[in-house]
Amino acid sequence: MVGPKEAAGRARLLARVALGCAFVALLVVLVMLGLRGVGLVPATLAGLAGAAAGVWWTLAHRGLRRLLGAVLAVVAVGSVLAYYVHSGLWAPASGALLLWGAALVCADRALRLTRPVSEMLARVSPPPKRAVLIMNPRSGGGKVERFDLKARAEALGAEVVLLDATGTADVAAIARQAVAAGADLLGVAGGDGTQALVAEVAAEHDLPFLVVSAGTRNHFAMDLGLDRTDPASCLDALVQGVELRVDLGMVAGRAFVNTVSFGAYAEIVQSPAYRDAKAGTALDALPELLAGQSGARIIVDADDVRLSAPQALLVSNNPYDTRDRLAAGRRPRLDSGRLGVLGLRVEGAVQAAAVALGGQSAGITELTAAEVVVISDSREIPVAVDGESLVLPVPVRCTVRPGALRVRVPRDRPGSPPSGVLRNWHRLTHLARLR
Repeated sequence: MVGPKEAAGRARLLARVALGCAFVALLVVLVMLGLRGVGLVPATLAGLAGAAAGVWWTLAHRGLRRLLGAVLAVVAVGSVLAYYVHSGLWAPASGALLLWGAALVCADRALRLTRPVSEMLARVSPPPKRAVLIMNPRSGGGKVERFDLKARAEALGAEVVLLDATGTADVAAIARQAVAAGADLLGVAGGDGTQALVAEVAAEHDLPFLVVSAGTRNHFAMDLGLDRTDPASCLDALVQGVELRVDLGMVAGRAFVNTVSFGAYAEIVQSPAYRDAKAGTALDALPELLAGQSGARIIVDADDVRLSAPQALLVSNNPYDTRDRLAAGRRPRLDSGRLGVLGLRVEGAVQAAAVALGGQSAGITELTAAEVVVISDSREIPVAVDGESLVLPVPVRCTVRPGALRVRVPRDRPGSPPSGVLRNWHRLTHLARLR
């Protein structure tokens, strides 16, 4: 364990290193501009825009247009690289990128050391007397066996239920049987889809829920601040844990802990070929989906805001942080009581290029809502719930149950990486000045 003084000292040193690396990277960029003039910036931006346009044509078309798009993307990237090599700026540009990367890594670590593990309110509670953990041996490429999770959990007094290899077990029914037998905590070592099924049962009976990061991506575990590299550390919550009250998303009466997807992605994962050939299946389906020639056309009502015919829609249990590119894919909180809504409609190469350059686009809608209702000209539409492919009757209603889930987590855990590193340089400056 690192003491407060040692953590503060490390944070101060890391903050100084981060600021130093960022300053030197800026100096390198200024020298490069001085050597080549302001033409360096438009040349780089033009390359990025050309690459984005090429990728769009590759995804949205077939045949000759797809081939030309792929060629454009490769030529655009190659031209930028050739420009830097020919101008003699390849080495300083690479150095500037490395320095900037080092600055971000050090800044991330410094901010993590000086903030609470979680901004969500944690409550101390007694350890469970009869914990039941459901473990999926297939999740995460066999993490249950690799980290010896069953034996470790049983050594801490938990009862473990191993799912069979066929993947046909009724997980929710197993959880309800455990509650009927007297379980006072339910937990899951598995993917986010399995987590959601058991979390719903735990919320129904107001029981603590334990997350073991034994899935492939473990998005829910990450946003709870758990260690995704060592699933066994999550079991510490059985003996020394605290409780967090977090929200639970609901779609068509079914719980979800992360996201519900509509539109292009949901249509693609419906294909039987997707599991064995993800890239090929997506490339084959995208042209018609992006042009609106196949798939269900959806209309979205997010509270009082209407989104007409988005190509893709993501509804999340609490909003993701998309303002900072480094923090994208993370939720700063899980207890805001709001759904995150991200709609996408890109209608051409120009708009794709604008998005790639970080510009605001009318085709991207980002907001929060208490309720999202998706309607369609079809009776049923494909929906991906926490990565699981479903077909649901319309209208599909998404809501959030604030504070519905009691999640038991270890008292000592790494915490989620801080959101908005790029927006917190003033905090780093303050840390670097501290004595």
